[in-house]
Amino acid sequence: MIRSDRFLISRRPYAVDLASLSVRSDGERYDGTPTATCRLGAVWFRRQSGVLRACIGTLWDIQAPPPADAAEFLARHDDGRYGGDCDGRWDGDGYWGAERPETVAAHLSILRPMLAAYPAIPSGYDGWWTF
Repeated sequence: MIRSDRFLISRRPYAVDLASLSVRSDGERYDGTPTATCRLGAVWFRRQSGVLRACIGTLWDIQAPPPADAAEFLARHDDGRYGGDCDGRWDGDGYWGAERPETVAAHLSILRPMLAAYPAIPSGYDGWWTF
């Protein structure tokens, strides 16, 4: 992924939480190289049918060998065809996503101010990252 300070919604950028990298060991490849499923928390804006939406979720990848940190994960994450896994979305009128009240509240505490401050990077996130 490539980092840019310039926001262009057409580039489908992500802001990431660098402290949220999780790495789960998956075993080894045929050549003995360890593999891991990696997830990194992210937020992003998308426009659908003229409606702007703020989204929260994760970017994921299977990497071999496992990355040492979020910077290495992002440098090696080069396949954006699936985009981020959206866990929650706010369009200013309605919420889509989690069902647990505490998760909905946590999502909305990020998504509401994020949408209101469009296109600013939310506090605690680093961006903008594109494929």
